[in-house]
Amino acid sequence: MTEKEDKLNITVKSNNKDLYSFMKLVPTRKKRIEKASNAPITSDPINQLARKLHPERQHMVISEIRDETKTTKTFKLIPDPDSDTKELAYFRAGQYLSLKVVVDGVLITRPYSISSSPTDALNGFYEITIRKESHGFLTGHVWEHWKVGTKVESSGPEGFFYYEPIRDAGTIVAIGGGSGVTPFRSMAKAIINGTLDAKMVLLYGSSDEHDIIYYNEFKEIEEKYPDKIKVVFVLSCAEVTLKGCEKGLISTDIIKKYAEKDDNSFFICGPQVMYDFIDKELEKLDVPLKRIRKEAYGEIKDILKYPGFPQEVAGKTFKIKVKIGNISKEIPAIATESVLVALERANLAPPSKCRSGECGFCRSLLISGDVYISSKCDGRRAADNKFNFFHPCSSYPISNLEIDIPRDA
Repeated sequence: MTEKEDKLNITVKSNNKDLYSFMKLVPTRKKRIEKASNAPITSDPINQLARKLHPERQHMVISEIRDETKTTKTFKLIPDPDSDTKELAYFRAGQYLSLKVVVDGVLITRPYSISSSPTDALNGFYEITIRKESHGFLTGHVWEHWKVGTKVESSGPEGFFYYEPIRDAGTIVAIGGGSGVTPFRSMAKAIINGTLDAKMVLLYGSSDEHDIIYYNEFKEIEEKYPDKIKVVFVLSCAEVTLKGCEKGLISTDIIKKYAEKDDNSFFICGPQVMYDFIDKELEKLDVPLKRIRKEAYGEIKDILKYPGFPQEVAGKTFKIKVKIGNISKEIPAIATESVLVALERANLAPPSKCRSGECGFCRSLLISGDVYISSKCDGRRAADNKFNFFHPCSSYPISNLEIDIPRDA
């Protein structure tokens, strides 16, 4: 046999062994059951693990506050020793916590990405980084009231904005804007400590060079791990003094300069206006949708700008008949605010997490009336759409409504 023929010599094995093993599964299982002890099982390790990974509530306390920029703070959260939260749930880099905060007597929820590494959770802490918004309902309260020692309640880790090796390419092209960079800090930390097997090219857009979050930290990471992390700061401000920055917006040209579309997965997180802009830029590059991941879009800021929203209801207030658990109540609802906001204003403490129509946690039944739902935030299943279920966080009342919503667990 020649060397060439030897290389082409392929042995095909029979499937009989696999089939035989499969046929033995049930008899083997029966024998194991017969030999098993009849003593009752006193522990449930599977459900115990599930509760650790997916707690309904986590009770924490602020142990440290760090100023990142003139408008941004990082809060370090540890288990509240006065609560039943003894350890923090592990998470996947890119996930968020849904904070539950009482503001002026009203319980509201807001999702914030975890900016620390997943391994930090095993060491007993999370970090969340919050930028103050000029008209933010929660951030003003945070800046005024959150101190070291303040107690904070949240959900377990939530969301789908994480790297999945079976699905995603070996390099993450992370496109972040403003405080949308927070999940990418978590991913970068996971990459350099070995818990996430990927490389990252971070294109980070800011409108003010003095308001770049984690600037020194990212530069240090890039310097220490050049084979794993590349960071490109993109500034849209009129005057730029920082060296090595790109100017303008994260455009097709900048993406092409630092990333090959065929060898990357694109992860996008930032303000809604950036999402709309980046969508068009990636379309120009013919990036397939399977290579694009987006963090939850967030609650729409100005619903009047969206096509299909009936302009004639702008400024109108409708009535909602609400059944939530054992409570029945009629509340007012402004057409340009989500149904969820109306429920929160009425202090009904409705269930919610993502506030983007994605997670389905606030899923409710629309008994009568009409709501407007933007296609960007319509995360309902086809069956829910057919049988009149909706997500209050992404739905806007355009008539009087009657709804039935679940009570938060």
